[in-house]
Amino acid sequence: MNSKRLLLDGATGTELNRRGVDTGLPLWSANALTTDAGLSVLRQVHLDYLNAGADVITTNTFRTNRRALAAKNFSALELTLRAVATAKEAVAEFGRSTIVAGSLSTLEDCYRPELVPPADACLDEHSERIEHLVEGGVDVLLIETMNCIREAEVAARIAVATGLPTWVSFVCDVNGRILSGESLTYAAEILMPLGVSALGVNCMPAHTLAQPLRELRAVCGEEFPVMAYGNIGHVDEEQGWVNTDTTDPNGYLQNARTWPAQIIGACCGSTPEHIRKLKQGWKNSGA
Repeated sequence: MNSKRLLLDGATGTELNRRGVDTGLPLWSANALTTDAGLSVLRQVHLDYLNAGADVITTNTFRTNRRALAAKNFSALELTLRAVATAKEAVAEFGRSTIVAGSLSTLEDCYRPELVPPADACLDEHSERIEHLVEGGVDVLLIETMNCIREAEVAARIAVATGLPTWVSFVCDVNGRILSGESLTYAAEILMPLGVSALGVNCMPAHTLAQPLRELRAVCGEEFPVMAYGNIGHVDEEQGWVNTDTTDPNGYLQNARTWPAQIIGACCGSTPEHIRKLKQGWKNSGA
C-alpha cells in the first residue's frame, strides 16, 4: 500500500447546523451559501478542519445542483462558485497548501437508488455540475455517496475527461453491498479502467466500513488509493440528519485503525475534534 496518507475533513452540513445555520431540506448545507452570515460560518468550519489537521477540504456543493434549486431564487452556478470561493478563502487564511475537493453526489436521494434519473438526465446534469466545479477552480473532483454504479459511471466519465483527479465513493448496506445491490468489486472493475484516482465508501456507520474496504482493497490492489469516511448519527426524512454522540472521537479513531485506506476522514455528524483525533492517532503511530 502507498504509505502516503491524506486526511479528509469531516462533516460540513451537520457542523453548520450545530453552529446555528439552517440545513433543512431541500437545500441542506447549501442554505449556508445564500446569506453572508452563512458564508461566514462556512468559512470558519473549513478553517477549523484545517486547524485540526485536514489535508483536504471539501466544498459545500453536495446539493448545489439545478434539481435541488428548482423554484429557488439562486442558480446552481452561483452557489457552486460561492462554495468553492469560500473554501479557497479559508485555505488562504490558513496559509498552507491544501487540496480543495469539489463535492458532487447523487442527483436524487443518496439512500434511494430506485430514484436515479435516466442516463440522458444524468449525463446532462452531472456535466453541468462538473463544469461549475472546474470553473470554480477545485483541485479534485469528489463523486461521493453514490448508491449505484450506473450514475457513478456517468459522473466519473465526465470528471476524468476534465483532467482533474477523480475520486468516487459509494454508500453501502450493512452487508457491504452498494445500496443498489451491486458489489464494490464490480464497481471497481467498471471505474478503474476509466482512470479514476481513488475509490471508497462513505456515509455509513463507522463500524461498518471495514468489510467493504477490505473488498475494495482486494480488487484494487495494494497501491491503488482507497478512501473511507463514516457517519456519526442517522438520517431523518424531515430533518435530513440527526446528530448523535454514538461514536466519540476516540471511538472513531479505533474504527479507523481497522480500515485499509490511504484517504480517511469523517462524514455526517462528525466534528473537527474527530479529525484532530485521527491526525493525532496517525502521528502517534508513525503513519
